Order: sequence, then C-alpha cells, then structure tokens
Amino acid sequence: MAKVIAVCVSEKKGEQKVPQSVITLRPAHGVEGDAHAGTWHRQISLLAKSSVDKLQDKIDFPLLPGAFAENILLDGMEVRTLPIGSRLRIGEAELEITQIGKECHNDCVIRQKAGDCVMPREGVFARVLTGGDVKAGDEVTEL
Repeated sequence: MAKVIAVCVSEKKGEQKVPQSVITLRPAHGVEGDAHAGTWHRQISLLAKSSVDKLQDKIDFPLLPGAFAENILLDGMEVRTLPIGSRLRIGEAELEITQIGKECHNDCVIRQKAGDCVMPREGVFARVLTGGDVKAGDEVTEL
C-alpha cells in the first residue's frame, strides 16, 4: 500500500520546499500557498521515496523532504511509471497525472550540491481534480 511520507510547500519558485503538517489542494489550482499553484498542468509535484534513495546513496548529506521541490513525497508506488492521464486518490483529493519529468533549471539547489537531481527524470506532475487536505500517512491509490 502506498502512503504519503511528507507534504511540502515553497513560497517562491526555484527553492526547496518546506515540510508542512497538512496541505490543502484546490481543484484547478494546486496547493494553497505554493508558488507553483495556478491554472496550468503542473499544479502539484510528486516524487517517490525510492527516487530520492537512489541519489541519497551517492552523497554525504541528508536529502530531506522537499529537497527536490516536490509537494508530495510518497512511498510504495513508482509514480514515474504511471501513464499520463492516470488518476490518484490521495487523502481527500483526486489528481490526474499530466507530465512525467521536466527540464531542470541550471540553478537547482540540489544539482549544485549533489551534482544530480532526480526530479527531471522521475518527478511527476498533476492537476487537482478534487480538492481536500493531504498529510503524511494518507493512503495513495491509483484509480
């Protein structure tokens, strides 16, 4: 069973996100208070813990939740393998996968420190179909 490990927000683009106790997702918008929210196809970002673990094994400093600017860090599901259009229920919310991977900008904090970043290859982006609160421990289900 897949579960949420952490939920994170950043006030500015290009920054690492900060873990929160709970985030609120709004339909057709994204995470309330997050710099990446808006009326576009990448309203929310997701990353699997296994993707973080691959890089963690190669570096000597801890990769904390939000390090890759992910809104939701989860365990037990390889989100990068889900086809575009897949739907997920996370807590009270429902998401639709819209993009897998992205172009990494050169000033990425993690790329500068570690020499690599997994988000461009394994990060997943979604739009919010049904809003609600999401927190660590919530189940993640493919619909």
